[in-house]
Amino acid sequence: MLTPGQLGTLAGVAEEFGSATLELTARGNLQIRGISDPAAVAEAVAGAGLLPSPTHERVRNIVASPLSGRLGGRTDVRPWVRELDSAIQSDPELAELPGRFWFSLDDGSADVSGLAADTGVHVQPDGVALLLAGRDTGIRLDPNDVVPTLISVARRFVRMRGNAWRVKELTDARILLDDTTQAFPTAGLFLPGEPPIGWIAQTGGGSAEHRVALGAGVPLGVLTARQAHFVTALQAPLVVTPWRSLLICDLEEGVADASLRVLAPLGLVFDDNSPWLQLSACVGSPGCSRSAADVRAEATRVAESGAATGPTHYVGCERACGRPAAATVLLATEAGYSPLQTPNPRTVG
Repeated sequence: MLTPGQLGTLAGVAEEFGSATLELTARGNLQIRGISDPAAVAEAVAGAGLLPSPTHERVRNIVASPLSGRLGGRTDVRPWVRELDSAIQSDPELAELPGRFWFSLDDGSADVSGLAADTGVHVQPDGVALLLAGRDTGIRLDPNDVVPTLISVARRFVRMRGNAWRVKELTDARILLDDTTQAFPTAGLFLPGEPPIGWIAQTGGGSAEHRVALGAGVPLGVLTARQAHFVTALQAPLVVTPWRSLLICDLEEGVADASLRVLAPLGLVFDDNSPWLQLSACVGSPGCSRSAADVRAEATRVAESGAATGPTHYVGCERACGRPAAATVLLATEAGYSPLQTPNPRTVG
């Protein structure tokens, strides 16, 4: 969640000290590359309120249903986001979490549980389900216990992880639970969600009612500083999604209509049938020394030629950074691109 001022600050420092772009990641993060003055960027970012805890910045990894409180879902999880973030920052032990450890808060929309975060909750009809590595443990929580339970699981992981970086690497994830007798009795399937794109009529009640959110796809996750400045000018609440897209929220209908007419020609995607929504890529050459090719250029060629045939992620080496939960992964080789991974929907339970 970003304020317009925060996005404007990031765009400004990207122009002055970086590559003049902001990269949206598959974890809902923003990256600035090519920074020439790290101290100046850090000062600006902290001044914008985006660095509340230098000791815990790498572990404040929370993904939540991006339209929570505005559309769908069984509860508004935004208060949990704020409470969980505060609890992580106030716990010195959690500064030792691996930087890839991830918390998820799904409001029942079934949009982020499929991302298989290390621990999280999913609001179900029978209560708030506790998840480990994306699996429903069968444990149901009182809403007041959501944040304390997630913090408890994270603490146990710090103490018991050994060499594991993620919960899925543990031999038995039940060691993270208070009560293991009923753990994982359920079976189900959490599929990866899709980016909310285009004109979205908000129905969440209160100040969100009768307003519009615009879901903007960002081709290959690269938001130019110029695009960011135009978005900032709308002075609307912003949400970065884990599908490399951006939500511009709480707009009046007339403002939303005018905004579409400005932002679409700038290259943001509001058509949910766009081939850009099928394609992603790692940084590739020249930004990454490991990469064997300029994979973004290849993905761009495919998008512009209309040759996209389904979710596809282009990578320059076998590390396959940024791969989506379900996509064909194509690896750059001397002979062209060859499949490294094909889609395999993850069964839970």
